[in-house]
Amino acid sequence: MRINRDDIVAEVEAAFVAYEKALVANDATALAEAFWDSPAVVRFGVADHQTGARELRDWRSAQRPLPPGRRLFGTRITTFGADLATVTTMFDYPGTDDRPGRQSQTWVRLPEGWRIVHAHVSHPRGD
Repeated sequence: MRINRDDIVAEVEAAFVAYEKALVANDATALAEAFWDSPAVVRFGVADHQTGARELRDWRSAQRPLPPGRRLFGTRITTFGADLATVTTMFDYPGTDDRPGRQSQTWVRLPEGWRIVHAHVSHPRGD
């Protein structure tokens, strides 16, 4: 198994960038399409969690847009062979005193393309 093949990292990076663009735009349709359409998909959020594509779609369509200016940093993509990847990143919002949030995703190449099969978002609140 080859780790971090340049071509596979580029594919996952493109999928991740498209996901982030949809997240910032609050594009519920594109966000739902980024996830595996399965009852087995899981997303753990800051104060929520969804199990299954239907629950995730319903939750996402009810969400308000993110605050403006979301910034990512420390993003790392690690690929394992040609069909599995993890993406981790930290995020913040300008003008807030909050500590950075954290986001991790597991991506798998499925017949329909790269999809998130598991995601976890956390945001430690400042003391």
